[in-house]
Amino acid sequence: MSRVEALRKQLDGPRDGALLRFSLGSALLEDGDTAEGIVQLHRAVAFDADYSAAWKLLARAQAGSGDTAAAIESYEHGIAAAQRRGDKQAEKEMTVFLRRLTR
Repeated sequence: MSRVEALRKQLDGPRDGALLRFSLGSALLEDGDTAEGIVQLHRAVAFDADYSAAWKLLARAQAGSGDTAAAIESYEHGIAAAQRRGDKQAEKEMTVFLRRLTR
């Protein structure tokens, strides 16, 4: 059983949440399924709007798929989430990536 299949089996169960959706989104991106990875990362941040790592990965996937406007918006949400959580490293990283996109 693949990692994606194992994670999908847990959806809508007691463990469904931001971490599961982040893990599934990440696995899908690794497998080359960018569109579905983005969907799952959106679900991760719907579960936890302050999940800065999910925002960062979502923005990176959106930028990689050519959706610059969505990536900029996700980085902005991610920076705000990182600031609320005091996650200085994530804030710095996303700020750098955001600057690159807006040049």
